[in-house]
Amino acid sequence: MDEQALSKRVKALAKAVASEPPAVVIGLLEELKKEKAPTEEQLRSTKAGVAVGKLRHNQNKDIARLASEIVSKWRKNVDAAKDAKKRKLEQSKSPTPKDSPAPPSSSYSTPYEGDPEKRHFRVDKVDIARTGNKARDGSIGVLYNGLAYRATESIEEVLQCAMQVEAAAYAVYKDTPEYRNKIRGLMTSLKRKDNPELGRRVLGGEITPEKFVVMTDDELASEAQRARDRELERENMLKAQVPMAQKSISDSLQCSKCKQKKVSYSQAQTRSADEPMTTFCECTVCGHRWKFS
Repeated sequence: MDEQALSKRVKALAKAVASEPPAVVIGLLEELKKEKAPTEEQLRSTKAGVAVGKLRHNQNKDIARLASEIVSKWRKNVDAAKDAKKRKLEQSKSPTPKDSPAPPSSSYSTPYEGDPEKRHFRVDKVDIARTGNKARDGSIGVLYNGLAYRATESIEEVLQCAMQVEAAAYAVYKDTPEYRNKIRGLMTSLKRKDNPELGRRVLGGEITPEKFVVMTDDELASEAQRARDRELERENMLKAQVPMAQKSISDSLQCSKCKQKKVSYSQAQTRSADEPMTTFCECTVCGHRWKFS
């Protein structure tokens, strides 16, 4: 099966999952399982591995089983190709004491069995030189560390996800300081101990790389953190609304109700320190109140 045919199969599968009954999805998966396993390059370009991998957690047991069997088949094919390439390379040159052989391909595709909180691309012996650009390769390593933290997915799964996220970030921000800041920010969010679900959602495909790299700090935060922020904002707003002995009067603010420009106002920091202050306004003519940031 060539790349174009695989891409069509993946699109048809995604459409069926979204709108067709499980029987249709099962039929498409069975056909895909019978086909010859795609190459690593085809899997990367079509993102077929990500699409099928997400179905391993489907509520329908038959869909989940078929998806797992297909992913396993594809992994074995990729591993076999890597082993063949490695043997060919070893035959063409003699190893020297300085050589640092890569870990066996089987360790790349099997679930991680070490301490998931100590995972690091150096500990996992991951080759992050993938783009030919030192800065981008370093970003792949940073993202690998974030995604691998507390994860039991195989080295190959985490590495593929890190490469896809880096490529998505580079496509949006290019070689700019914003790109580097975003990579560091994503890694920090992934390693927050109060938000273990973020990495699982990215590795599981629930959050696509394209969406992940443009998420705001609020979207990256855990539900618990967002709840704490909302409570802090509520408390600060209550404090800010306590009557003050004297308020400033502005003739540049206009009441939306009576259209007069006799407005008293006060300001307070109701959110985090890096957010703009909230201005509380009251018309001294009609008593209308409002706020803005």
